[in-house]
Amino acid sequence: MGEVFVKVKLTLHRQERYFGPGVCELLERIDDSGSIQAAARQMNMSYTKAWKILNRAEKEMDRRLILRMNGGKNGGSSSLTPEGRRAVNAFREMEQRLQKESERILSEYAALLPGSD
Repeated sequence: MGEVFVKVKLTLHRQERYFGPGVCELLERIDDSGSIQAAARQMNMSYTKAWKILNRAEKEMDRRLILRMNGGKNGGSSSLTPEGRRAVNAFREMEQRLQKESERILSEYAALLPGSD
Protein backbone atom coordinates (compact mmCIF):
# COMPACT_ATOMS: atom_id res chain seq x y z
CA MET A 1 0.00 0.00 0.00
CA GLY A 2 1.77 3.19 0.82
CA GLU A 3 2.70 5.32 3.71
CA VAL A 4 -0.17 7.08 5.44
CA PHE A 5 0.15 10.82 5.49
CA VAL A 6 -2.07 13.72 6.39
CA LYS A 7 -2.87 16.62 4.11
CA VAL A 8 -4.69 19.64 5.47
CA LYS A 9 -6.20 22.63 3.71
CA LEU A 10 -6.55 25.91 5.56
CA THR A 11 -9.32 28.31 4.61
CA LEU A 12 -10.57 31.35 6.48
CA HIS A 13 -14.34 31.89 6.69
CA ARG A 14 -16.83 34.40 7.95
CA GLN A 15 -20.24 33.99 6.33
CA GLU A 16 -18.39 32.35 3.45
CA ARG A 17 -14.84 31.37 2.57
CA TYR A 18 -12.74 34.42 1.79
CA PHE A 19 -9.05 33.46 2.08
CA GLY A 20 -7.43 30.15 1.25
CA PRO A 21 -4.62 28.67 -0.81
CA GLY A 22 -6.04 30.01 -4.09
CA VAL A 23 -6.33 33.61 -2.89
CA CYS A 24 -2.86 33.38 -1.38
CA GLU A 25 -1.42 32.02 -4.62
CA LEU A 26 -3.17 34.75 -6.62
CA LEU A 27 -1.63 37.41 -4.38
CA GLU A 28 1.81 35.79 -4.68
CA ARG A 29 1.51 35.72 -8.48
CA ILE A 30 0.39 39.36 -8.54
CA ASP A 31 3.43 40.18 -6.42
CA ASP A 32 5.70 38.33 -8.86
CA SER A 33 4.15 39.61 -12.09
CA GLY A 34 2.91 43.05 -11.10
CA SER A 35 -0.37 42.29 -12.84
CA ILE A 36 -3.75 40.88 -11.86
CA GLN A 37 -4.34 39.87 -15.46
CA ALA A 38 -1.04 37.98 -15.73
CA ALA A 39 -1.58 36.30 -12.36
CA ALA A 40 -5.08 35.20 -13.35
CA ARG A 41 -3.82 33.87 -16.68
CA GLN A 42 -1.06 31.87 -14.92
CA MET A 43 -3.76 30.26 -12.77
CA ASN A 44 -6.10 29.60 -15.74
CA MET A 45 -8.62 31.97 -14.19
CA SER A 46 -10.60 34.76 -15.78
CA TYR A 47 -9.62 38.32 -14.96
CA THR A 48 -13.19 38.91 -13.72
CA LYS A 49 -13.00 35.95 -11.34
CA ALA A 50 -9.65 37.18 -9.99
CA TRP A 51 -11.19 40.60 -9.32
CA LYS A 52 -14.17 39.03 -7.51
CA ILE A 53 -11.88 36.88 -5.35
CA LEU A 54 -9.69 39.85 -4.44
CA ASN A 55 -12.63 42.14 -3.73
CA ARG A 56 -14.26 39.52 -1.44
CA ALA A 57 -11.01 38.99 0.48
CA GLU A 58 -10.47 42.74 0.88
CA LYS A 59 -14.06 43.27 2.00
CA GLU A 60 -13.98 40.46 4.57
CA MET A 61 -10.56 41.46 5.87
CA ASP A 62 -11.53 45.16 5.84
CA ARG A 63 -8.22 46.16 4.27
CA ARG A 64 -6.61 46.69 0.93
CA LEU A 65 -4.45 43.77 -0.15
CA ILE A 66 -3.29 45.16 -3.48
CA LEU A 67 -2.60 48.57 -4.97
CA ARG A 68 -4.14 48.90 -8.40
CA MET A 69 -2.65 51.47 -10.74
CA ASN A 70 -4.77 52.09 -13.79
CA GLY A 71 -2.88 51.95 -17.03
CA GLY A 72 -2.39 54.45 -19.69
CA LYS A 73 -0.46 53.77 -22.86
CA ASN A 74 1.62 51.00 -21.27
CA GLY A 75 -1.14 49.40 -19.19
CA GLY A 76 -1.61 49.32 -15.45
CA SER A 77 0.09 47.44 -12.71
CA SER A 78 -0.72 46.00 -9.32
CA SER A 79 1.34 45.31 -6.24
CA LEU A 80 0.72 44.03 -2.74
CA THR A 81 0.11 46.49 0.03
CA PRO A 82 2.03 45.95 3.27
CA GLU A 83 -1.21 44.43 4.64
CA GLY A 84 -1.41 42.12 1.61
CA ARG A 85 2.15 40.96 2.15
CA ARG A 86 1.48 40.36 5.85
CA ALA A 87 -1.66 38.37 4.97
CA VAL A 88 0.30 36.15 2.57
CA ASN A 89 3.12 35.61 5.06
CA ALA A 90 0.74 34.92 7.95
CA PHE A 91 -1.33 32.49 5.88
CA ARG A 92 1.74 30.55 4.71
CA GLU A 93 3.04 30.39 8.28
CA MET A 94 -0.35 29.15 9.54
CA GLU A 95 -0.36 26.48 6.81
CA GLN A 96 3.09 25.26 7.85
CA ARG A 97 2.20 25.15 11.52
CA LEU A 98 -1.10 23.39 10.82
CA GLN A 99 0.66 20.79 8.68
CA LYS A 100 3.31 20.11 11.35
CA GLU A 101 0.70 19.82 14.09
CA SER A 102 -1.42 17.51 11.91
CA GLU A 103 1.62 15.29 11.31
CA ARG A 104 2.29 15.20 15.05
CA ILE A 105 -1.31 14.18 15.75
CA LEU A 106 -1.17 11.53 13.03
CA SER A 107 1.94 10.03 14.59
CA GLU A 108 0.06 9.72 17.90
CA TYR A 109 -2.75 7.74 16.25
CA ALA A 110 -0.89 6.01 13.41
CA ALA A 111 -0.73 2.65 15.17
CA LEU A 112 -4.51 2.69 15.56
CA LEU A 113 -5.29 3.43 11.91
CA PRO A 114 -5.95 0.54 9.51
CA GLY A 115 -3.31 0.18 6.83
CA SER A 116 -0.75 2.36 8.56
CA ASP A 117 1.68 -0.40 9.56
